[in-house]
Amino acid sequence: QIQLVESGGGLVQTGDSLRLSCTASGYIYSNYNVGWFRQAPGKSREFVGGIAWSGEETIYADSAKGRFFLSIDDAKNTAYLQMNSLKPEDTAVYYCAVDQLLGRAWYEYRWRGRGTQVTVSS
Repeated sequence: QIQLVESGGGLVQTGDSLRLSCTASGYIYSNYNVGWFRQAPGKSREFVGGIAWSGEETIYADSAKGRFFLSIDDAKNTAYLQMNSLKPEDTAVYYCAVDQLLGRAWYEYRWRGRGTQVTVSS
């Protein structure tokens, strides 16, 4: 069983940066993958990006390319989402999830965190 806890969210201003963490308890196999998703008020949950736990592969949503960057610290059992040049439209609850497939859909991930709120003020 894997449990995931996101942290690092908060209130920032337009143009600021923020780094979210996703810390896992339980063993993460090297062939597992981490997906990041977000859900804004009144909107459906959307894919942000995904990374292989090995770090060998990353995928990003178009909205994240060039501004968001994913990484893994295997020693800390933690995945990171570095978000730069934040915009008000990035305001959402951000979630991480883990499974064997590196997919773009929430339903593809069995283990999921509870999310952390990111609010970007204009």
